[in-house]
Amino acid sequence: MSATTTVRRHLPPVRRVTRGRLNGRRVIAWALLVLAIAVSVLPFYWVLRTALSSNHALAANSANLLPADFGLGAFQRVFGLQTPAEAVAEGGSGASINFWRYLTNSLLFAGITTVCAVFFSSMAAYAFARLHWKGRNAVFSLFLGTMLVPPIFTALPNFLLVKNLGLLNTMLGLVLPYLFMTPFAIFFMRQFFLNMSREVEEAAMLDGARHWRIFFQIVLPNAAAPIATLALLTFMGQWNEYFWPLLVGSDESTRVLTVGLGVFKSQSPQGAPDWSGLMAATLVSALPVLILFAAFGRRIVNSIGFNGTK
Repeated sequence: MSATTTVRRHLPPVRRVTRGRLNGRRVIAWALLVLAIAVSVLPFYWVLRTALSSNHALAANSANLLPADFGLGAFQRVFGLQTPAEAVAEGGSGASINFWRYLTNSLLFAGITTVCAVFFSSMAAYAFARLHWKGRNAVFSLFLGTMLVPPIFTALPNFLLVKNLGLLNTMLGLVLPYLFMTPFAIFFMRQFFLNMSREVEEAAMLDGARHWRIFFQIVLPNAAAPIATLALLTFMGQWNEYFWPLLVGSDESTRVLTVGLGVFKSQSPQGAPDWSGLMAATLVSALPVLILFAAFGRRIVNSIGFNGTK
């Protein structure tokens, strides 16, 4: 009885001390998390604040966290809803900007390259993971080795090839270098296919199914999570691509949003950039990627620990 009483006397202080340590750690963790969120969100808020401000009031209220002379004139200039005189009066250049054309070109460029690259890379990754053929590991190592080559080294040969094919300022010329397989996509999907269970595939082979049918009816449906992750990462990378579209698609008919933003900035009235209009265009151009990430962000998180089995 005395031993039990002693244990009961000593248990509450130990619990209180442990709980106090956990609370202190939680406070520090939450403080660091809030700080990280604030640091991440502040640039987006500053872009929105600048877009909702007037160019004439930005210099006088540069340290103000709220929009200076609140208005939607910057978004009207981006969408072409202002006359040249109204745009110049609000600090814009007054030059016409075909924003919707740039947006359509960016959607086509990123969408076509994403669909094709993910599809062909998945097929190549399945061949590297499941098919046994001579020199498979050597070819895969060669593919991985190309990841070490900076893209700037291949820009000039690709440009000369596209030029000799007569594809400059065409959508096909824009998407051609990204149309097929990419080393990262092959590596990403191959690692997933290696962890998939072979039992269903072996059962399908016993029933007479060939690799084509197994790939399209069994492998691809089970790989929905990593394919969605790879598609989102590929789309974001292509959406932000600048150098290659600048080389090949500098014409108005094939200009993408990233190149269009540079043109927008260069059309500066009286040597001062249209910062509110530029930030409005940047915000609008980032919306598709933010929408996709909000829609498929959970799939990305879930696919990190996904082992390919059901």
